Order: sequence, then structure tokens, then C-alpha cells
Amino acid sequence: MKNLTFAAGLLTASAALADTPVLTVYAPDYFASEWGPGPSIEAAFEASCDCDLQFKTGDVLGRIILEGTRTDADAVIGLNTDITKKARETGLFAPHGQDVAKLTLPLDWTDEVFLPFNYSHTAFIYNTESLPNAPQSFDELLAADDSLSLVIQDPRSSISGLALVLWVKSVYGDRAESVWEQLAPKILTVTKGWSESYGLFTDGEADMVLSYTTSPAYHIVAEGDLTKKAAIFPEGHYFMVELAAKIAGTDNPELADAFLAFILTDTFQNLIPTGNWSLPAALPVPEWPEAFQELPLPEKVLFYSEDEAADLRAETIEEWRRALSK
Repeated sequence: MKNLTFAAGLLTASAALADTPVLTVYAPDYFASEWGPGPSIEAAFEASCDCDLQFKTGDVLGRIILEGTRTDADAVIGLNTDITKKARETGLFAPHGQDVAKLTLPLDWTDEVFLPFNYSHTAFIYNTESLPNAPQSFDELLAADDSLSLVIQDPRSSISGLALVLWVKSVYGDRAESVWEQLAPKILTVTKGWSESYGLFTDGEADMVLSYTTSPAYHIVAEGDLTKKAAIFPEGHYFMVELAAKIAGTDNPELADAFLAFILTDTFQNLIPTGNWSLPAALPVPEWPEAFQELPLPEKVLFYSEDEAADLRAETIEEWRRALSK
């Protein structure tokens, strides 16, 4: 009799599980990892939706393009403003339908398809103990002795690397290639991705590393380390926004809409600073964690529209490649 009761309980639990709607969201590896914001976001959203949120990780846009209309995704998160044109041209995304009046970005946001969830700016990070007199402008960086060592990321494989070549282009325009020729002797190495670069920097192998203005917050909050700083350049810093979007052919449109709406809530936004180490896209500065409120941030923000970024991508990468191959 006990066995029959146990079996009945299993059947009931299985039936309940089968009735629970599943929301599939494609996300980058870093977002859904145990040290990223994904697990906390998953728990918070499931508490309000009576659903099962499942993150599937990897190259979000590449996977969507490969799968096309056969994709299992209901929504995606982790795209960025430098690839939205390519994403938009797939025709796989639907309008997000959210009121963006709550956004606190340093520019007006009018995109009806891609919804911001956080942002930051590219910057060179340095250690104040090993480099007390770090360059404090782009021109100072160019004029620095070639013994200064930089680690950057490859723009062909890294979103931060792509942001860097666009940053140089936005500051120096037609002089970009000559700027890269000046920077080349200072570049210790070019890595495929951000984590390899940052690891070299924290291991003391390089004086400065290409990262983000928010990177020092990690060291302050997680390590109590105040020695890592972002060099804030008066020429301006390139602005990057990370985005979410709804799949047009989703089988769960209402649940996908609920997830996008959840992104703009205080619950979600409060998980971003110390979960993704970025600035929340819909939270006023006084509500940021103290370490983030105290971060030096650029007064001048540089930004290319998706059309401009797409048009400049090949040109800026080729300028970078030619200069570094000499």
C-alpha cells in the first residue's frame, strides 16, 4: 500500500511538473554561470511567474542565426549595441512592448526591439601601487614610454575588443590607424577574450588592461581592494549597452513579455551591479550600491548607432590589424 501511495505521489508531482510552463532564454556563459547574475534572476523570476526559467548558454546571436525559426528560445539576453543591426536583420525578434521611461541610461533610448538591462564604458584599468602615474587621457597614453605594457582583446572575437577599435575611431577618426601604430609597441599581447586579458593584469603581467569603468567595483566589493582604478579620459569613453529581446516565434509570448517586464523592475536591476558588475539600466544613481556610486565615470560618452557600428566594423578592425602587423 505504501508503494502504491508513493507511486501516486510521483505521478502527481510529474503531472504538476509537466504543467509548469518553461521559458527558455539564451544567455552568454558569464551571465548564467554560478558567479553571474543568472541564478539569482532565475530564482526571483520563478517566484513571481509560476514557471520554469531555463537559461541556455553559449554564443547567443550565433546560435539564433544557426537555428533560425526552429530556435527553442523564447527570449535572449546578453546582446550588445554593436551587433544589434546583425541581430535585427535576422527578422527573428519581436518588439519588446515595454515602457522605457524608467531607463536611466546616459542617452535617450528609442529602440522598440532591444531592451537595455545594463551598461558600462570601455576603459583602461591600472593598479595605483604599480602604476601611480598612469596616463589620464588618450593623448597621454599615446605619448607614454613604450615600456608601458597594455593587454587588450581581439576585436574579431571579443565584444570589448570591438568596442576598443570603435572607441579609437570615435576619438581620432581618420587618424585611427596611426594611433594604433603608436599604441602597438605598448601592447604586450592581444587575447581572444576579456578573461584572459584581465587575468594577465591581475597577475601583474601588464600595467594596464582594456576592461570597463565598472571593473574596479568588483575589487572594492569582493576583495576590499582599492588599488584598481579606471583611467578616465577627457576625450570620452565608448558606451556599451547589454540588451534583451523577445523571439517573434515564441510559443510562450505572454511569459516572454513578463520576463522583459521583469528586467525593468527594481528586483532585477538590484541584482545587476554586484551580479554582472555593470551599471543597472533602470535604477537611479542614489539606489546603486555605494561602491558604484563612488566610481569615477566619464563626463563624455561616445556612442555609434547600430548602422554606424556595422558600417565601421570591418574598417576599424582592418586598421587595427594592419597597424599591429607592421
